[in-house]
Amino acid sequence: MSDSRADLALVNYAADPLSVELREIPKATIRPDEVLLEVAAVGVCGSDLHMWQGGISWEMNYPVVLGHEFCGVIREIGADVNGWQEGDRAISETSATIDPHSPLSRRGLYNLDPARQGYGALVDGAMRSFVAVPQRILHRLPEGVPFEHAALTEPCCVAYNAVVNNGQVKPGDRVLVMGPGPIGIFSAHLARLAGAEVAIAGLPSDASRLRIAEEYGCTTLVEGVEEWARERDGLGCDGVIDAAGASAALKVAIEVVRPAGWISKVGWGPQPLNFSLDPLVQKNVTLQGSFSHNWPIWEAVVAMMASGQLNVTRALGGTWPLEQWHTAFETMHSRKIVKAVLTP
Repeated sequence: MSDSRADLALVNYAADPLSVELREIPKATIRPDEVLLEVAAVGVCGSDLHMWQGGISWEMNYPVVLGHEFCGVIREIGADVNGWQEGDRAISETSATIDPHSPLSRRGLYNLDPARQGYGALVDGAMRSFVAVPQRILHRLPEGVPFEHAALTEPCCVAYNAVVNNGQVKPGDRVLVMGPGPIGIFSAHLARLAGAEVAIAGLPSDASRLRIAEEYGCTTLVEGVEEWARERDGLGCDGVIDAAGASAALKVAIEVVRPAGWISKVGWGPQPLNFSLDPLVQKNVTLQGSFSHNWPIWEAVVAMMASGQLNVTRALGGTWPLEQWHTAFETMHSRKIVKAVLTP
């Protein structure tokens, strides 16, 4: 591009399938409380694939630049920004706008604020060279963490919330993860770190991803889910993390979890249930939704990445320049890899 005021961006311009293309857009400008981040790496999320394929179940603002899993280098500082300098490495959260006066935001639960607007859906995201980021959602990126790894922080935070905050994992538990997508893989990894024995269930088409789950020390299942869940004492597994989202997965979770067990539901799915929830009552099972993340979760995950405790290397299937976005999307959509990363 010859115009320094323009930027090349990956834009979702309509709800119709395949309505995604590279477009030249104006370069981002910043408000006093923001920094201009030069994007070094941006992860491809399953939600990006859903938007590309069509058929999403959440609110969108078309046209919108995709990308909410990103990191980079600060190139410009707003007048009201403190504690940051040009050249600093940073990771951004996804809550581009919130209501700071919301009762939820005041409690630190801005991820649940109804007024929250996320990058890549309601606010232009980071599949471009430069993006404006409020100081309140910036985290320092340690020098030892590569940009392509840091771009996977956001899905790790989603998994952390599902496992640590909204799950009830204890050392020695048997935990079943439904769905070997990125959130499922990272949830399984974190449950293993918490001391649980973990199995992850998928489809025959998930073979490549299930092999990666085995590298994280998990038992992998295409069939025999109930047998695995009940093999210890016949009552079922201690907990289930539903990262699949489909109604069928939740039905299986309810069937195989033990009495007084728990289900942490992090996967989205538009399908109606079409089955009874009475077993939740009969077995006294806790069904807990898990959405997004907040500041303490991000700080914990970044620290775990920096220490090497949280290892995302196995899940990173490759990096592609932004101009090759279609190859990255196709490769991830094929389930041959867990995560793809773009480098604008």
